[in-house]
Amino acid sequence: MGEIHGLDFVDDRTLAIANRDGLVALFALPREEPAGQSREIAAIRRVKGRRSSKLNSPGSIAVRLESHGRVTLLVCNNYTHLVTRHVVNRWLGYRATSNQPLLKRGLDIPDGIALSHDGQWIAVSSHGTKDVKIYRMSASLGPDSEPAGVLRNAGYPHGVRFTADDRHILVADAGSRMVHVYAGSGDWTGNRAPTRSIAVLDEETFLRGRASPEEGGPKGLDIDRSNNVVAVTCEEQTLAFFALASLINPQVPAFGHDLTRP
Repeated sequence: MGEIHGLDFVDDRTLAIANRDGLVALFALPREEPAGQSREIAAIRRVKGRRSSKLNSPGSIAVRLESHGRVTLLVCNNYTHLVTRHVVNRWLGYRATSNQPLLKRGLDIPDGIALSHDGQWIAVSSHGTKDVKIYRMSASLGPDSEPAGVLRNAGYPHGVRFTADDRHILVADAGSRMVHVYAGSGDWTGNRAPTRSIAVLDEETFLRGRASPEEGGPKGLDIDRSNNVVAVTCEEQTLAFFALASLINPQVPAFGHDLTRP
């Protein structure tokens, strides 16, 4: 591991970690309970890509499980403005069997990526264009593919996640205090503006990290597998939890817990 940025679980014991210094590393976690322990483990495989899909400044990563032991890794290469697809095979010790460029058109610093739960959509936050591009998953998808939909007014979007029913998308805005919520029917074609924008940082915390107009706000974002809890992180707020219902439903109070405070 080097300049660690994004990660995703292959399964409960295997992690894929994107390092901005140039590669993706796969780790098998020890089977012992981790509480109270410090362990040093080596990567079981490093993925570098090849030729036009060679990894360069990989940031965020999304994992998709395929058939016959195959695992697809979708990787945002931040500063080449490209999402690459790498297929590794767990039966072969996660050796890469395919590397290809996947998405490029319209992307300017892809900072976050997420897959819908029905497998039909890929959402990629595009920092430079201040929006999130939505692509329909298909066999013909490639670097010249136009996005099927666009989430507008996202500020400087970073982390992005679909809710379990694929009817909402949450986007962390690194340039403000907000997480933006977009609503849909499960079909994400067309352009959308946020239906809600919720402050997940207090003003003091936000201003401490405000080194530029693009910084200070939330970056990392995830939803737990129960679809009840949203985790948000940035440099000035290590980890905070919010009830998902409080973000997508204005009638529910927004209770949060910040792990940087007692």
